[in-house]
Amino acid sequence: MLQVTPNGPWGKDVHANMPVTLDEVLADLRECFRAGATGVHLHVRDHDGAETLRPAAVNESCRKVRELATEEGIEVEVGLTTGAWIVPDLGERVAMIREWEGVDCATVNLSEKGFEGVMQAMLDTGIGIDVGLWSPAEMELLTGSGFLKSAQRISIELDAGEPYFLTGDPSEVARQVNDALDAAGSTCPRLTHGMGDWTWPLVADAFRRGHDTRVGFEDSIHLPDGSPAQSNAELVRAAQALNPDR
Repeated sequence: MLQVTPNGPWGKDVHANMPVTLDEVLADLRECFRAGATGVHLHVRDHDGAETLRPAAVNESCRKVRELATEEGIEVEVGLTTGAWIVPDLGERVAMIREWEGVDCATVNLSEKGFEGVMQAMLDTGIGIDVGLWSPAEMELLTGSGFLKSAQRISIELDAGEPYFLTGDPSEVARQVNDALDAAGSTCPRLTHGMGDWTWPLVADAFRRGHDTRVGFEDSIHLPDGSPAQSNAELVRAAQALNPDR
């Protein structure tokens, strides 16, 4: 799967063509689907453009994305974030997640306090757990939680920024995480991606390993040669060009 993440928490101050409104996101995704994307990682926005986990907005967005994919003749995985920065109160966040509809999976960040409660709510409601694993240092949290066996996917999400400020060769850090997952007996699918300067090395690493991967303005607004991308679809096409099995 090649997943596209059209905006993340960012706005048009990061890129003039950042899709923010639902209409902008849908128009953007149409081009991404035509370029080869088969998965979506959404940061749903309200009418003011702020990130939201409110069920009404989430359910409408997921429904319209799936309708769009059907129009384009593809089956698409619709994924969300459960980021704590959007709704800091854990109980409120969990209550919202329990009312989501049309969500195939959602990323749960191990770096966030209370991730176990979020994962349990998702299991209870049939939403796939996409584990957000940001560093080899988080493996102990994951194995200790008891949720590794319940994960639908492990998203290996690596970069040089907060909170771990990872250093070295991105592919070597990815190897450490994969080795640790193998040692823990995990056989569920993996998605590898990076942010900023780590984006394209980890897209290439994912393809080498046969993993899913992702691109989009959430992760980087630049193409592999360092030039600015004009759209998310351009990033999808650039990723497709790196796939030796395409």
